[in-house]
Amino acid sequence: MKTITRILLVLVLSGLSPLTLWSQTGAKPNIIFILADDLGWGDLGCYGSDKIKTPNIDRLAAEGMRFTSAYCGTSVCAPSRAALMTGLHMGHNPIRANREIEPEGQAPLPNGTVTVAQLLKDAGYKTATMGKWGLGFPGSGSEPTDRGFDFNFGYNCQREAHHYYPEHLWRNKERVELDGRTYSHDLIADEAIKWMQANTAQPFFLYLAFTIPHAQYETPDLGIYADKPWPDVEKRVAAMVTRMDRSIGQLLDALKQAGADRNTLIFFASDNGAMGSNGGHQLEFFDSTGPWRGFKRSMYEGGLRVPAIAWWPDKIKAGQVNDTPWAFWDFLPTAVDVAGAKLPLSFKTDGISIKPLLLGKRLPKREYLYWELHERYFQQALRMGDWKAVRPSINQPVELYNLKTDPAETRDVAARYPALAQKMIALMQSARTDSPDWPIKPPPEKK
Repeated sequence: MKTITRILLVLVLSGLSPLTLWSQTGAKPNIIFILADDLGWGDLGCYGSDKIKTPNIDRLAAEGMRFTSAYCGTSVCAPSRAALMTGLHMGHNPIRANREIEPEGQAPLPNGTVTVAQLLKDAGYKTATMGKWGLGFPGSGSEPTDRGFDFNFGYNCQREAHHYYPEHLWRNKERVELDGRTYSHDLIADEAIKWMQANTAQPFFLYLAFTIPHAQYETPDLGIYADKPWPDVEKRVAAMVTRMDRSIGQLLDALKQAGADRNTLIFFASDNGAMGSNGGHQLEFFDSTGPWRGFKRSMYEGGLRVPAIAWWPDKIKAGQVNDTPWAFWDFLPTAVDVAGAKLPLSFKTDGISIKPLLLGKRLPKREYLYWELHERYFQQALRMGDWKAVRPSINQPVELYNLKTDPAETRDVAARYPALAQKMIALMQSARTDSPDWPIKPPPEKK
């Protein structure tokens, strides 16, 4: 009792609360994954944008680690998020493309699917997801609270999430009616901060899946871009990204006020590459795809390689830029590792923990990273070291690129290295398991 009294006296005299002590001395770290939607490589200041202002995301990069070879799950929404949640790449994932369910929702994760949220919950974490889900439909048994999350607020359906002034959102399994004039991003950001503030007494996992800047380019105001001599749609895109950045700054402020900032690991990434020309928005205006070929729904780097940052004060050395390849299916084993837990022996994952990378160490060498997509027709990609193979469709030959000498994938050297191309093709075949839900389809015949 005397020891406890002494500790409390020290806390009072130093101005620290017991919560601050809990957050900064040996407790399991909080984990936050912030996911932007269709955000391009060139849409952030820390990745070279000189037009869109993102000071808070830039701060995460300056104080943490910015990745230059981070990859999404695949180059479209639902399956990319499924890779993040399940730790499985597209060769084994139960969700390999967007599949819409009417009137609201997408194809659900199958019964028995274990997510990163469930594993962290088993490890003693409070868990929540805010924003866009896209991995089930109301009543499917694959809503967030069926998949390991204690709390959920936002869009169940990614199609509904195209609109920023919706008629409703979801709180857990309760439909929350709205007036159609309230900006959903602000509601989601506020709800995330409130939930976090209420749950800092124990370790928490927050999956914050913002919808910005996807689809309808809607914003309450143009902010600092109102007087720019730009097309109106480009002003709106920039204002949306900066608004998301402001919300991230508010989250960081709330973490600090709660005394939890020094014991929180934050990942920030985009769910896939930038969306192609949409609603008048031109990718070239902000150089959204950066130096990469392709964009969303392609298997080239512009569809798969995404901006990604990790921030973990006192753990990650500030100001690092890291080019080690990793992908969304690595997040699940990383989060479990960071939580000090172990994966069940029966649990299958295609990922590896990148915690050593965050702490300044090297990752063990892995053979390859693999992607496929069934959005319109079957496509594949595989990266092995500096080599990248792309199969644009089942009835086209595999292309081969050396990303070290040709990062923009402009020179197909498959004919020059036939043995290597054949090895990559064999790996593409062995990396995947056929699924009756996702049959291999050729492109439609041209008329």
